[in-house]
Amino acid sequence: MGNGNTGIVHRNTSLLAVEMSLPQVTVTSDDIDEMLSPARKRLRLPKGVLQRVAGVYERRWWRDRDNGWKQGVVLAAERAMAKAGIMRDQVGLLINASVSRQHLEPAVSTGIHHSLGLPSSAMNFDITNACLGFVNAMTMASSMIDSGQIKYALVVGAEDVEEVQRGTIDRLNSKTSTRADFNNQFASLTLGSGAAAAVLGPTDEHPEGHRLKHTQARAGTEHHELCVANMQDMRTDSAGLLENGIQLILDTWKGANEAGYDFKNLDIVIPHQVSTVYIRNFSKITGVGMDRIPMTLADWGNVAAEAVPMTLAHHQDSIERGQRVLLMGVGSGLNTGMMEVEW
Repeated sequence: MGNGNTGIVHRNTSLLAVEMSLPQVTVTSDDIDEMLSPARKRLRLPKGVLQRVAGVYERRWWRDRDNGWKQGVVLAAERAMAKAGIMRDQVGLLINASVSRQHLEPAVSTGIHHSLGLPSSAMNFDITNACLGFVNAMTMASSMIDSGQIKYALVVGAEDVEEVQRGTIDRLNSKTSTRADFNNQFASLTLGSGAAAAVLGPTDEHPEGHRLKHTQARAGTEHHELCVANMQDMRTDSAGLLENGIQLILDTWKGANEAGYDFKNLDIVIPHQVSTVYIRNFSKITGVGMDRIPMTLADWGNVAAEAVPMTLAHHQDSIERGQRVLLMGVGSGLNTGMMEVEW
């Protein structure tokens, strides 16, 4: 308690399956540059800033602008349940962890619950904590499995960034926008759409699963105004977010090592994919070589809360049994969570 990390030990929960869905429409950063032509000409902005500064070359949008995200997350969830070998009526909990939402209520989880045909006994709700939500949801689900309240949990999320990006482009192309507006809204152009789903269950009944070991979490909420977004607009102090986010990660990392978790010898670290600058800074301060950090940012952009599970799903076949894998989420606010999984 007090200052430092929150440490949570997972006693009988394993990750049984993790799957993802990629949207169908590829939008390159060159495409974004073209859409921003009026702003670039008026403000004298060079081409290729998204590639050079953020390391984002492409991102995805859903083909169906109204329901593509739901189709994507339902597909990922169905694949995950099939891979885990569980039926719908065995799911005791559904948590939606996405940042994106089309409305404030009801919970996004309700539509997903209905589309999946889950039983009425499956509790469902949303957990929103910016880009940390998926790791938070896995931690919450594990606690309910460990306590015996449920047997299987399904954690899902889908991001849909087309509306926010089109709105940002329109605002920047207006005759009143400034270079300061471009800097403040730049981060929204690095976002990407996508969906992920994970099935968690009891370790003692699933020796084939990947055991959740512990989660280390830490809050730095004095920085809660560095990135503020609604369903149409996101304004970010990118430099402040990078500096203070990296410091929070370093503090959490040190706290975990002081607690005896020896993070220096992790085999794979999957951090939230914000920018190449952020990931290289993380590598430098922790000593985790870039060869141990799977990257998806260049092709998918920053897929918010789904960046970590989607990257894990994409690279899972290359992870060897018994390796130590760290899932590291960071959410504007600031909050961080680091979950170790024994693969």
